[in-house]
Amino acid sequence: MIGNTDAVKVLDSKRGNSVFVATMNANNVGFGLPSISSNDALDFPISGAMSKASSVGLGLALAQPDRKIMVLDGDGSLLMNLGTLVTLSNKAPKNMYHFLFNNGVYAVTGGQPTPGASKIDWEDMAKGAGYAAVFSFDNLEDLTTGIDAVLASEGPVFIHLEITPEVEETPVAFRPRPRRSVQTAFRELPEALTKG
Repeated sequence: MIGNTDAVKVLDSKRGNSVFVATMNANNVGFGLPSISSNDALDFPISGAMSKASSVGLGLALAQPDRKIMVLDGDGSLLMNLGTLVTLSNKAPKNMYHFLFNNGVYAVTGGQPTPGASKIDWEDMAKGAGYAAVFSFDNLEDLTTGIDAVLASEGPVFIHLEITPEVEETPVAFRPRPRRSVQTAFRELPEALTKG
């Protein structure tokens, strides 16, 4: 399995001018994108809209066809919006990369197991929905050596990552807040997109 922070670091190291649409653990202040982002002006956090990262990412991919859009999704989050797999495949954005951080639990709400965690075949679901390419990684070394092939593929691309569960135990009211919120991103992202 891959550590959450390690996975985000690999993706961030290859992002270039890509927009990151991150949710749940991938967007956790303690071990996600906000703690290591190299270009937070192009980060679009979807922390308050569980299950909508892929939908927002699709909109950005269609609006910015010359820029890679990298969605950092959670398994519990995607379970709430499975129809997005078909919608995404139907729209077929060549510039969209849908990373699924599969840790098998609802890590930000106490570690409850996600329904069907041991039964779901995410790669088959993505293939069946019609994604142009599907990858799966269960260790950091393979992700590190395989990320270039992933990002060279024409989208939409689905990338299943087996992530070590890291459960957030701090009560919501006492958790550190990221500098960028959804509201901040809505205000700042349009200008960042015009700068290249």
